[in-house]
Amino acid sequence: MRVVITFFVAFLITGFCYSQEQEKEIIQFTGVVFNQDSTTVVPGVHIYIPKSGRGTTTNPYGFFSMPVMEGDSVVFSAVGFKRSFYIIPKHTGSSTSSLQLIVTLNDDIQFLEEVEIRPYPTEEMFKEALITMELPYEREYANIHQWMNSEIMRRGYYDLPNSPNANHRYFVQQQFQAYINRYSPPQNQLLNPFAWANFINSLKRKKK
Repeated sequence: MRVVITFFVAFLITGFCYSQEQEKEIIQFTGVVFNQDSTTVVPGVHIYIPKSGRGTTTNPYGFFSMPVMEGDSVVFSAVGFKRSFYIIPKHTGSSTSSLQLIVTLNDDIQFLEEVEIRPYPTEEMFKEALITMELPYEREYANIHQWMNSEIMRRGYYDLPNSPNANHRYFVQQQFQAYINRYSPPQNQLLNPFAWANFINSLKRKKK
């Protein structure tokens, strides 16, 4: 008998709750989500109803639209903002089955304490590691300083071949010297026959 009465009461309660759900009106819930100073919209905000497990997100313009029922508790959440809650009111006697809302989310800012990260526990260990540290490319720098020695640079300079400009100047000088040797009188007068003729004539004139 008790089992029959318990089953009957549960059936009545279930039917009552179902009738209450049927009486609730379905509403098209739309709106725009702004930040704290209402100057810019917030895209990607999660809007969901925990009771029914339904939800949506705002588009790049902060707009959202979803079906809800009277009495639903709507949660607005986004990264960097505090959660906001809204309960859908009753629409008894309303000519429209829609609800428009402008939602403002407050910034969720947390300031962390300053933390200093040091690789060495003591200052003495840091100084010791700094002194014994080998700089990158240190061997390459040593080789550069060795090859930049003045004595080595002097030896290398003597062994350098002529540049194209130096070869050209040398060729021009050789051409000019050949022209002088061909068309200019010889510098040594002992080999000049005209000089010998003038010398002999001068001796004859002196004898006369």
